[in-house]
Amino acid sequence: MSEPTTILYKRATFVTRLPVDHRYAPSHAWVARGPEGVWRVGFTKFALRMLGELVDIQFDRTDGDAIRPGDVLGSLEGFKAVSDLFCVGTGIFRGGNPALATDLEALSRDPYATGWLYGFEGNPDERCLDVVGYQALLDATIDRILAKQQAEEAA
Repeated sequence: MSEPTTILYKRATFVTRLPVDHRYAPSHAWVARGPEGVWRVGFTKFALRMLGELVDIQFDRTDGDAIRPGDVLGSLEGFKAVSDLFCVGTGIFRGGNPALATDLEALSRDPYATGWLYGFEGNPDERCLDVVGYQALLDATIDRILAKQQAEEAA
């Protein structure tokens, strides 16, 4: 199996390689077609950096549940906070990544492949972006963060 084609992205101190065949949600999740037509969803490297170290993932939905964009599928626990895990597609939930039960590090080690969070059958949210659109979103997001930091330093 060949490695996916990626684009190098750099802005300020943030660097990542973005797979060109993935779609990207405005919430900084990625969506890619997995085996047997099931969509896989994971966090982008940017999302993982903002979330910090994760210590647990719990799903409130079970295989076969109907889902739609914005539904809360479960929760993520980090050292500092617990956050909801939101759906980025319409269709049928096909469960969480079983490998994460014993290897949560896969999220940060290989975020765009083995570090996927959950799968679903159906369609990604229509607001999902291609790689070029996601680069523009990252530019705007990082520029806002830098402007806020500069304003705080000046105050």
